[in-house]
Amino acid sequence: MGRSFFADPSLAARIRERLLGAHEREGRELVDYLLLPGELHAISTIASGDSVGSVARAVGNVVSRWVREAQPLRSPVMAGRYSARCIETVEALKHEVRALAWRPVELGLSATPTHYPHGAFRILLGLTPARGFDARPVLKLFGDSVQGARASLRRWVAERPSEQAWREWELGRGLQLATGALGPRPSGAKAVTGAAAALIAAGGSSQVEGALRLLEVWVAAKMQLGRGTPLRELSSSEGARGRALVGLLALRHRVCSASSVARHFGRAKATLSEQMAACRRRSVDRQILETPLRRILDEATALVARDSTTRGGGRGD
Repeated sequence: MGRSFFADPSLAARIRERLLGAHEREGRELVDYLLLPGELHAISTIASGDSVGSVARAVGNVVSRWVREAQPLRSPVMAGRYSARCIETVEALKHEVRALAWRPVELGLSATPTHYPHGAFRILLGLTPARGFDARPVLKLFGDSVQGARASLRRWVAERPSEQAWREWELGRGLQLATGALGPRPSGAKAVTGAAAALIAAGGSSQVEGALRLLEVWVAAKMQLGRGTPLRELSSSEGARGRALVGLLALRHRVCSASSVARHFGRAKATLSEQMAACRRRSVDRQILETPLRRILDEATALVARDSTTRGGGRGD
């Protein structure tokens, strides 16, 4: 991320050539890319002895110099260190291809994914000449023949990512920061990834409090506390146990600190920490804590949706 990479009209083409050139080393392959005025995205495969940092520097250092030449301001070109993550499955790679196709539309730079000129998507569909970019790695994900793969890719990208999916995607890539009571201070911001990004996004905003409320609903259901009084207001031992489980889940998935959870529930951190230690010793609580994240998200989202329907009175006859 940074200030306008397109400060000069010629920069988009030059940056593209630099990105391709950075992948000419043996063991590197550029799988997909997207160039935006304030963001540069690349999906690459690299050899085991290579590093993501080496690829990023090969592009970022040169681009920074070009932008300073075109726009001589006394401010950094790049907003900070690059963000990188490993794409571990074919399904995850396909979702990433779709996200990059829709990103210009999400930012208001294009009416449809096929209209934006500074990315690989038009090349993948055969709408723009490749000019040095190899579309085969992506097309192979969608079919054996070029024509069939392109048709399948069109159908895949036709489904626009949901608002929650976008929030998780942006949080997980450092394009948006998680905000809220992230420690002893009443407000703050931090970068999150993986499970934390998924939980915060599912909470309905970029604030950690949304994720904590989601965990609170789920924990209360697992403890069979009903859908009445929130954990914050329960003064019983079961309420203390529930708050501790929320705290342990928040720590396990790196959503926030124990201080943040204590602030969320209006309790002392020392008291919450003692209750969390007790939960770690109970086998029944350890089973709750080991629940896979995807299951927590699915069940918590369903519970919230059901509660919303109940409060709304359901559908009339």
